[in-house]
Amino acid sequence: MSTVIKHAVIYTGTEKITDGYLRFDQQIEAVGEMSAYVCQAHDQTIIDAKGQSIVPGFIDVHSHGGYGFDAMDGKADKINEMVNHMVKNEGITSYFATTMTQSHENIANAMTAIKEAAAKNHVIQGVHLEGPFVSPVFKGAQPEKYIEAPDIEAFDHWNELSGHLVKIVSYAPEHATSPELEQYCLEHGIVPSCGHSNATRAQMLKSRATHVTHLYNAQREFKHREPGVTGHAMLEDNIYCEMIADGFHVCPDMIRLAYELKGADKLELVTDSMRAKGMPEGVSELGGQKVIVKDKQARLEDGTLAGSVLTFKDAFKNIMKFTGCSMEEAVKMSSVNQAKEFNLTQKGSLSVGKDADLNIFDADLNLVATYSLGCLF
Repeated sequence: MSTVIKHAVIYTGTEKITDGYLRFDQQIEAVGEMSAYVCQAHDQTIIDAKGQSIVPGFIDVHSHGGYGFDAMDGKADKINEMVNHMVKNEGITSYFATTMTQSHENIANAMTAIKEAAAKNHVIQGVHLEGPFVSPVFKGAQPEKYIEAPDIEAFDHWNELSGHLVKIVSYAPEHATSPELEQYCLEHGIVPSCGHSNATRAQMLKSRATHVTHLYNAQREFKHREPGVTGHAMLEDNIYCEMIADGFHVCPDMIRLAYELKGADKLELVTDSMRAKGMPEGVSELGGQKVIVKDKQARLEDGTLAGSVLTFKDAFKNIMKFTGCSMEEAVKMSSVNQAKEFNLTQKGSLSVGKDADLNIFDADLNLVATYSLGCLF
């Protein structure tokens, strides 16, 4: 039996339908103008969404945790609970559980738990391995004592433990063994992402990174005599860039600059959220480190930003507020680009045969409802 949503403004990811309908069960069965709608015998639930908008479900490829949980906790049931909160409260319908720089044992435990959780929760579409192959110069909130050069044997072991769910790895290309890591990634369909890196423009030109982790943050910044990681990302058309659009990690003017230079086709919204997201302000934890959450910011005791407490629905609104981009462009940055880059062929847009992952917003861009594989959360 099918659900039909009528009289909505539908942003499919490729077009805008100003008065449209969407029919779906687990997958999308039909989408089009209301003028073409014909009621079917199996249309069990019919919803009038006049004045509301439908967009593809959000895809977060970089998030450590939220709602009191973290992927590094190594507990499958808790990861599952965390992800369900993200679907219901934020509209995230595809999720990359993100690890961080820690001991080999702790990373291995996280990989095993993520694999177990993903077997039960279809929202978990991959793993983002952030660290430990990063630079101590731009460690951010990554614990320095566990930072190391890329170790292919360890990386292969973690990928194996995850059930080959690793889709992206954040690393510093300036390490001597980074070329070996890049080769492994290219052979196994994993995106090599420059993150927490002190690489120069010259080093970046030699690397095979096609993605930059949280643009501007924890990387060699661009200057008038050295473009660094940030400048390289701005200059190269093949680089996808993550953006934490909370207004704290990157000021709105610099978010707008990235949008003007890269365009909506190469930017991807992420939350980079940690366990304190969705929780009251106060003391929290990240990678065994004390975190203080205040005024919508999560910081280590020394003041370093430690991930975010940003919700994806707020990132979606913020990118339009900060850049003046259209809703269609915001959809690209929240769903379309991620699906394209990571080959999530059933995700990222609203077309016949795709998974019925979608969000409904009211006229004030408040999240009204989220469907994941056709199920209302």
